[in-house]
Amino acid sequence: MSKKRNNPPEIAIALNYDQQNAPTVSATGQDELAEQIIALAEEHGIPLHSDPELAALLSRIPLGDEIPEGLYHAVAEVISFAYLLTGKFPPGFPGGEKSER
Repeated sequence: MSKKRNNPPEIAIALNYDQQNAPTVSATGQDELAEQIIALAEEHGIPLHSDPELAALLSRIPLGDEIPEGLYHAVAEVISFAYLLTGKFPPGFPGGEKSER
């Protein structure tokens, strides 16, 4: 379990992205469940990004559903951030290696 944070998140969202379809919401949680989602991500080396407003919007999407087109740009920025943090690049990215799953 991760250490307690000074400002625990109210909401945590996990996304699944297969690089072929729109990302889907794979987990949502509030308060203690949000802490558990974050701890699990940290345990598995999954990059984290804090954006309370985006999290609030994504928390309204049913589990397993694709994100709506109106959120593509915001979520693409988060996914790009995760790629950069992990040193992976999507297929066809100029100058990058193909991402391995």
